[in-house]
Amino acid sequence: MYLSYEQFSANTRAVLGRIAEACARAGRNPAEVKLLPVTKTHPAEAATYVLRYGGLSSVGENRVQEAAEKRGAVDAALQWELIGHLQSNKARLAVEVFDRIQSVDSEKLVGVLARASVARGRPLRVLLQINAGNDPAKFGAEPDEAPHLLEQALGSPGLQVEGLMTIAPLSDDPDVARRTFANLRMIRDALALRFGVPLHELSMGMSGDLAEAIAEGSTQVRVGTALFGHRPPPAT
Repeated sequence: MYLSYEQFSANTRAVLGRIAEACARAGRNPAEVKLLPVTKTHPAEAATYVLRYGGLSSVGENRVQEAAEKRGAVDAALQWELIGHLQSNKARLAVEVFDRIQSVDSEKLVGVLARASVARGRPLRVLLQINAGNDPAKFGAEPDEAPHLLEQALGSPGLQVEGLMTIAPLSDDPDVARRTFANLRMIRDALALRFGVPLHELSMGMSGDLAEAIAEGSTQVRVGTALFGHRPPPAT
């Protein structure tokens, strides 16, 4: 049996409480930090829970095809965001499925997404994924590549750049995550000043490190396990 809506609601209240507590410690307004429920590998029912709860406008998914199948089964009022690595050969479908793509990490991907969004006739909202923790196990443009990547994205018709995203390295030391998030914030500030663009969104922080992310300026935390529990194993 899948997680009940009542359990999801209790989990969501607990996570929102954690966000509020982290904001209080950081001297921030909780309204500045959005919660993105991550429904990847969970059934479409998880997305319907998010819509039913109220006050949550988007869900995050890792795979294009999985999201396409779920989106067809869920009310159109929900927004869908891609947070997983995107291969350029799936970019055209991704433009059809997602309202925002957070994992734009290469010049090649910028070009493919821009052409697809122009052909569709609707601007595509994007975040640039930066490997702010210098982790070889993580996707994302290297920090020294960020200015060129942003320049390419800003000059590409069809793309609307809203900010940056990162994933912290896996570590038992919370300072590792905090340094990663601080680095992304500094990269964002430098890019915003250099290019004269706001780059409001800093998507950083997940179930285990959202407090560190909020302390360093996160505007969106991506939470899956703390809301929906551990993901069910893949079907065999």
